[in-house]
Amino acid sequence: MAEHCCVVALGITIDGTKVPLGLVEGATENATVVGELLVGLRERGLEVTRPILVVIDGAKALRRAVTEVFHHPVIQRCQLHKLRNVTDRLPDALASVVAKRMRAAYRHSDPLVAQAELEALARELDRSHPGAASSLREGLVETLTIARLSVPPTLARTLRSTNCIESMIEICRDHAANVKRWRDGQMVLRWIAAGMGEARRQFRRVNGHLHLPALRAALDQTVATVTPSKEDAA
Repeated sequence: MAEHCCVVALGITIDGTKVPLGLVEGATENATVVGELLVGLRERGLEVTRPILVVIDGAKALRRAVTEVFHHPVIQRCQLHKLRNVTDRLPDALASVVAKRMRAAYRHSDPLVAQAELEALARELDRSHPGAASSLREGLVETLTIARLSVPPTLARTLRSTNCIESMIEICRDHAANVKRWRDGQMVLRWIAAGMGEARRQFRRVNGHLHLPALRAALDQTVATVTPSKEDAA
């Protein structure tokens, strides 16, 4: 906004309420900036020791900061970002076919089948479009996290992408649409914060929110199966 890039965070509570959490000036390609945002949330009381589902796009700095601050992050990579990243490397005719196959794989209830279908698609693209094949493989497993957690379709539609936070960003832009003169970065931050507040007033609870307690249990179980007990460690 106004030649300033800011990083924002949005949370979803156990009852499905969407809560704007914070913002900092900087870019998602900068792990220090993202880390500053997350550390700030921790210092303000956000619980970082329990397992938490974190939905992000493909920025590597985002992932690195998340794994450094949260003790047990379970990462879901945005499926829509992945689809666009792959199809942007393909001619239009092939891109539509690949997009259709990727959507079909992501809708599959079995994450192992979905992963196999996507890996087969990557092999088909290897010779003719290696860039698209490489993009598809990068972070592929993390695009299927919600399927491995057995999230029901109504809730999965919310958690499979970053659409929630992008909706908040769009509301911020609309809120500041009539500003004609941006004085400085502090003004940008104030207007974005005000836009996030406006977004919160417009938000409704996420679809499928009744399944969130089951997701919390699944997250706890996922971490329990990969974290050795004290007896095992001894």
